[in-house]
Amino acid sequence: MTGEQIPTPSSPRDGEDISITQGHPKPLKMGTMMGVFVPCLQNILGIIYYIRFTWIVGMAGIGQGLILVLLCGLCTFLTTISLSAIATNGAMKGGGPYYLIGRALGPEVGISIGLCFFLGNAVAGALYVLGAVETFLKAFPAAGIFRETITKVNGTAVAESIQSPNSHDLQIYGIVVTILLCFIVFGGVKMINRVAPAFLVPVLLSIFCIFIGIFLAKTDDPDSNFTGLRLKSFKDNWGSAYQMTNDAGIPDPTGGTYWSFNELVGLFFPAVTGIMAGSNRSASLKDTQRSIPVGTLAATLTTTSLYLISVLFFGAVATRNKLLTDRLLTATIAWPFPAIVHVGIILSTLGAALQSLTGAPRLLAAIANDDILPILNYFKVADTSEPHIATLFTAFICIGCVVIGNLDLITPTVTMFYLLCYSGVNLSCFLLDLLDAPSWRPRWKYHHWSLSFVGASLCIVIMFLISWSFTVVAIALASLIYKYVGLKGKAGDWGDGFKSAYFQLALRSLRSPGAT
Repeated sequence: MTGEQIPTPSSPRDGEDISITQGHPKPLKMGTMMGVFVPCLQNILGIIYYIRFTWIVGMAGIGQGLILVLLCGLCTFLTTISLSAIATNGAMKGGGPYYLIGRALGPEVGISIGLCFFLGNAVAGALYVLGAVETFLKAFPAAGIFRETITKVNGTAVAESIQSPNSHDLQIYGIVVTILLCFIVFGGVKMINRVAPAFLVPVLLSIFCIFIGIFLAKTDDPDSNFTGLRLKSFKDNWGSAYQMTNDAGIPDPTGGTYWSFNELVGLFFPAVTGIMAGSNRSASLKDTQRSIPVGTLAATLTTTSLYLISVLFFGAVATRNKLLTDRLLTATIAWPFPAIVHVGIILSTLGAALQSLTGAPRLLAAIANDDILPILNYFKVADTSEPHIATLFTAFICIGCVVIGNLDLITPTVTMFYLLCYSGVNLSCFLLDLLDAPSWRPRWKYHHWSLSFVGASLCIVIMFLISWSFTVVAIALASLIYKYVGLKGKAGDWGDGFKSAYFQLALRSLRSPGAT
């Protein structure tokens, strides 16, 4: 973090599109809306909102559902403040959060957290693929190869049969979809970047149809379990209803999973991630210093507000039994017909999966291109080349997670890696702010070291809140990578916050009255 303005090279791994004007390549620059706000919104809004959020409201209740959204939203909001400060301190190159953390805390910390963030993006690709496949199989049960899982729910006078897609169908379809997405990534990465905003249109349309359906919900059909917007439903669903469920999330006294507030945090948190999408495209922005803070904060506040409003409306429109047993309630209630939401879910998840399979390899290639860790030399790419080997490696990890076939088991893993990265961003800003080095002069003035410290602490608290065992594994993995980089890695050719701290301490010692 020397503070010098380094010109950003025009390379695919920097997320930059190139156009030919009068025989010379010139970057296509984007504004705040298309360059930051739309990518962040597309990455934040996704599968969790569509097929898990109503179930979360039914399990946690309206009261604790609001607390859950506020807790996760506060974590990403504080991280966005820190991200805005670091991103406006100088030019950003490829690698997104890795570049920020590595230049602030050193190559060891940068690579360890960067590789964990790469794993989080790769695993998130499996999360999106499974979400798309689950939605497809629920919309078209006849497409299943194996028999569906049927659960009897005895919460009413007559036992209700709930059908869930078979895990083998999720695995087979998930592997096929992942392979097809890889072919698309290999064949047209630039085209994906151009059409990515189009995936947001059906998402926004489907959300609009969901809210129209909430206001038009039928109240004269006792078998539908839709009550319409009623105060009685709001009061009945205010408290929590934590209980045992089977692997499909359906309430079952003999099930093997017990859900509590902590587990729901791990399940919901991926719904607020995606705030790094704008910073990853810094090379394509007209005004990085303004677009990243404004666009990222706008997307964060917009989605958090949407989630808070949705908690209130979902809790007031249906019975608890309906919220817990209909995993696609958003499609059931949508106006004029469920197919709109089905299409919105599938397109949004496939678009997000394409982003993961496109962004994760570029992050890995950026780490390899810094030539710090020799073992990553296989993933190096030239400035004008695509990271094909890194893409294959990412697809291999994604397929391995798809084989698990359970969305609720994958989401806590994604959550841990994202929280680890966010804590690194907050710690970077905290250290740079506290040292007040001459090179630390961010244009984003609405930040303070105390906010970064609270943000980092909140990330660690949420990690332990979700699962202390997952947290220990994630921190141990990052520590092992840190140690390995320290033993086998080459020295970086940039300064970092720790070196600046040593310099500041030495300078203060020399200036002290007792120094000779």
